[in-house]
Amino acid sequence: MASRFFLFFLVSFISLSSSSFALIDVEAASIARRQLLVDNGEYDQMTINMKFANARLKKAYIALQAWKKAIYSDPTNFTANWEGPSVCAYNGVFCDNALDDPNISVVAGIDLNHADIAGHLPVELGLLSDVSLIHINSNRFCGIIPKSIKNLTLLDEIDFSNNRFVGPFPDVVLELPNLKYLDLRFNNFEGLVPPALFEKNLDAIFLNNNRFHSTIPENLGNSNASVVVLANNKFFGCIPSSIGKMSNTLDELVFTNNDLSGCLPEEITKLTSLTTLDISGNKFVGSLPKDLKYMQKVEVFDIASNKFMGNVPENLCTLPKLANLTFSNNYFESLDQKCTPSHSHDLEIEGKENCLQEQPDQRTEKECLPVLSNPVDCSKGHCGFSPQGQSPKDPPKENTPSTPKKSPPKPASPKPKPPPLPTPTPSPPVASPPPPPPVASPPPPPPPVHSPPPPPVHSPPPPVASPPPPARSPPPPVASPPPPVASPPPPVHSPPPPVASPPPPVHSPPPPPPPPVASPPPPVASPPPPVHSPPPPVASPPPPVHSPPPPVASPPPPPVFSPPPPIHSPPPPVASPPPPPTFEDVALPPSLGSLYASPPPPIFQGY
Repeated sequence: MASRFFLFFLVSFISLSSSSFALIDVEAASIARRQLLVDNGEYDQMTINMKFANARLKKAYIALQAWKKAIYSDPTNFTANWEGPSVCAYNGVFCDNALDDPNISVVAGIDLNHADIAGHLPVELGLLSDVSLIHINSNRFCGIIPKSIKNLTLLDEIDFSNNRFVGPFPDVVLELPNLKYLDLRFNNFEGLVPPALFEKNLDAIFLNNNRFHSTIPENLGNSNASVVVLANNKFFGCIPSSIGKMSNTLDELVFTNNDLSGCLPEEITKLTSLTTLDISGNKFVGSLPKDLKYMQKVEVFDIASNKFMGNVPENLCTLPKLANLTFSNNYFESLDQKCTPSHSHDLEIEGKENCLQEQPDQRTEKECLPVLSNPVDCSKGHCGFSPQGQSPKDPPKENTPSTPKKSPPKPASPKPKPPPLPTPTPSPPVASPPPPPPVASPPPPPPPVHSPPPPPVHSPPPPVASPPPPARSPPPPVASPPPPVASPPPPVHSPPPPVASPPPPVHSPPPPPPPPVASPPPPVASPPPPVHSPPPPVASPPPPVHSPPPPVASPPPPPVFSPPPPIHSPPPPVASPPPPPTFEDVALPPSLGSLYASPPPPIFQGY
């Protein structure tokens, strides 16, 4: 009895302790508002009765103490030793000699990756003027990015991924003169993406898994980036034709799961250095560009779950380095002989759910006809889109899920190896929908201070695995749309720099198909049934079949027995069937504060 009471007390204590650290959405919003009120570049004055080796370390002490006060939860006690004047001994803080004065030591880098810390960024971070990298991915920092960060003129790398930052795109990062690596994925940034981002001399741009709702700026091609990942947002419109100007720099382009539409610009074939093209899960239409043969370095070509039609050409299937070709869930009508699995032994091909008559697992003629009867002529520069993000000639949006797809791992990009660091205790298990695997961006070495930035990284970041779109299930007997499935958004795998060996990719299973609704239509051309059921009129259409189905867990409604109308009376009018219901996007699951252990981004880039 005593042992059971002790166990109950222990469980209750743990539950209360965990909930006491939770940071709810209202509190996070309040923090953001307070930050906006005080983010004027002014710092609180502190009286410090300590001796420091130099004035720069004293400024770093003020910044780090302010940051520690802005922390609400530190379950692994990562910042427990942030006390006293020896700031270079603090966990996650790295010092090096200043380049402008090799006789003094300064704070050159901050790395709090995977510490599971909840809090916000104080304005005093602007005092860390010698820092050239800040890595705080896989924590629970919230609020906004303070404007004082513009004082970090040596900052070369920003990794704020997998936190709870909010607000519009943080324009302040574009004021950093030496910035090369920008990682804002897995946050709650929203609104427009500024054109100035693509005028910045960046090597890597990661904006995936936010809430950006914007067209892709027309000056996209002005960027020097080798990796551009905009997946899992709400970008709409066309891919700008200026993308052709990135021919010598762009290695990976990942636009998966947005609302992009129109035809692919012919200029995309000028990307002769491209190794990965993933534009799956959008609303692209028309035929493929003609000159794909020039994309000689492409290894992954994924255009699944769009509305492409026409032919899958031989000049695509015979590219010398192509290892994975995925064009499932489109409306292609023909396939060159060398694009069939039997003629491509070294090439993984996925082409289900198209309109290829002689291939297995294809769409029905009924599904193909509405689309193929309205072809889109891409030679006329078709790039229109309706307010809903659909092209003008797009057919009605289908509610049937698409077939899952797989993309192979993509090549990893090397990052500078850091000195050995104290390893924080691993984060507690995630108690929410299955998160993507953590981003293992290792703490880079303390970079030099007051000197030109390290050379840009011109190799793509590590592997990206395309998230599986929902599985296509056969339509139920009654052509009513399946009930919405509240599944979590597909994971987007982001790249770890290769210090630790990456864990294997995680592929979430597709949601189960809805059960059939067993309500057969009444016979049309049969004589009146017995007296106990009303005979349907001979010449009248069957009752509407597009009404929403009953809840999945409940049986279909029983038949209603009413006396039949007189046999010689004219048939009663039948109401025209209502239009099929439309379903809104599934809402994201609520954030659970510290109970939600901040799912780390996956090991595969771009998702």
